[in-house]
Amino acid sequence: MSDVLRIGNASGFYGDRFSAWREMLDGGELDVLTGDYLAELTMLILGRDRMRDPDLGYAKTFLRQLEGTLGTALDRGVRIVTNAGGLNPAGLAAAVRSLAARLGLDVKVGYVEGDALVRPDALTANAYLGAFGIAAALDGGADVVVTGRVTDASLVVGPAVARFGWGRDDLDALAGATVAGHLLECGAQVTGGNFSFFTELPDGGHRPGFPLAELRADGSSVVTKHPGTGGAVTVETVTAQLLYEVGGPAYLGPDVVTRLDTVGLTQDGPDRVRVSGVRGTPPPGTLKVGVNNLGGFRNSMTFVLCGLDIPAKAALVRGQIEEAVGKEGLEFVLARTDHADAHDTEAASALLHVHLRDGDKARAGRAFSAAAVELALASYPGCTLTTLPGDATPYGVFTADTVPQDAVDHVAVLPDGTRLPIPPPPVTGLEGPLVQHQALTGGPSLHPTRRGPLGELVGARSGDKGGDANLGVWARTDATWAWLRGWLTVERLAELLPETAPLTVERYELPNLRAVNFVIRGLLGQGVAASTRFDPQAKALGELLRSRVVDLPALGEATS
Repeated sequence: MSDVLRIGNASGFYGDRFSAWREMLDGGELDVLTGDYLAELTMLILGRDRMRDPDLGYAKTFLRQLEGTLGTALDRGVRIVTNAGGLNPAGLAAAVRSLAARLGLDVKVGYVEGDALVRPDALTANAYLGAFGIAAALDGGADVVVTGRVTDASLVVGPAVARFGWGRDDLDALAGATVAGHLLECGAQVTGGNFSFFTELPDGGHRPGFPLAELRADGSSVVTKHPGTGGAVTVETVTAQLLYEVGGPAYLGPDVVTRLDTVGLTQDGPDRVRVSGVRGTPPPGTLKVGVNNLGGFRNSMTFVLCGLDIPAKAALVRGQIEEAVGKEGLEFVLARTDHADAHDTEAASALLHVHLRDGDKARAGRAFSAAAVELALASYPGCTLTTLPGDATPYGVFTADTVPQDAVDHVAVLPDGTRLPIPPPPVTGLEGPLVQHQALTGGPSLHPTRRGPLGELVGARSGDKGGDANLGVWARTDATWAWLRGWLTVERLAELLPETAPLTVERYELPNLRAVNFVIRGLLGQGVAASTRFDPQAKALGELLRSRVVDLPALGEATS
């Protein structure tokens, strides 16, 4: 048995590149191929699928991808691990067996269940399980392992546990594999996808390849990709993904608390980054639970306001809509995309987005959208809309809470039907408050300064976690980091991103990565599915910050 476990990823979300499974299987040597399909919004989508058909609730795309690749995986001895089971892992496992029978293939399928919790008042409620159920299914001989809601990193940690025989007390190894799993879980994001400095990539970010990790028994790994694929694997592309959707340095998981402030990244050759030094502590005594509910119905209409008197035109529309349908549940967002003395209509126009959320589908539906259209000849000069009248659509609300680890029946169902209970970790840690880092002051002077976009010196990556957002910012050099950690305070973030000013913002430093991470509580309201924000998942928040023009340290000194 090789002392290296090669684990690839072929899906970062439900809707990712369809051909990635074939590309990863044909592109080079692998031991395990994983696919991550679940996000908070995905669980809502699957919940609505299950309402229409109780036999559904899993990611149907995975079956179509598997149809053309299962035979190849079996021939090459590549085992498949995926959370595409969603709300119905047993149903997907049965569908995989049926697919294999139709293809004339002999496949052993195991699955993991126990994440679904009984919450009569919820559409979905699922605990985030750990990796040991996956490991048990693999130890039981499974070629394919299907799970429901496990942590994304568990798709990688589970195969590592099975290969290297780690126990619950191998905390550093589990933490190292958790970092590898976090780096792989979003597919091409670690190989140059959504990368701040995409113009520096060899192919300009045109078609980044999907990643793989070479894991070792001590939990260290090398992140890389198949030869000849696009994008790049550098310390910076890995840093960007490491900062994605994380909070403080203590990264909580069901099997281990991973200390992100111990992660060491070193370039190990072209398109190879070594991840080492990761430390872990006992996991918390609770599991995170993601809960989705239907929040009601919503609808949106957008007015184009051209030329002069933009605020007055917006105020007129507001008054007319409120008079027509009432004020409750209405939200008006004026996007000042207009330019003075413009040469064409689009450049001279602002957009007024009008949103309505209500428990009454009729009021949020045609009653609202028709009222907006009726203003076409009876409102401001130049009145026009970009949207046609339509019915309301349901929206979801995401919340998170916790349950004790021993309150969840974590079960691995082996290929022969044996149901193997997975006990909770025997030792858990006490959950204390996360320690925030205030910006240092009095650091070395990097004057003189010059005006320029912040993104000339730093990269950023941002994302969503329920109603919160995270924003990670990293410096490209040691000198820039010495400036950044003292300059980018919570107060300065509020100046640069005014929408964060009234919110609770937590600040954490990761010196090993030359990075600062902000957690912005409540920026996304009731979660992605309910958000009417222009950037509902906060994916562009980092690029907005990088575009702000500030007093930068003189480039010569900052990069010396």
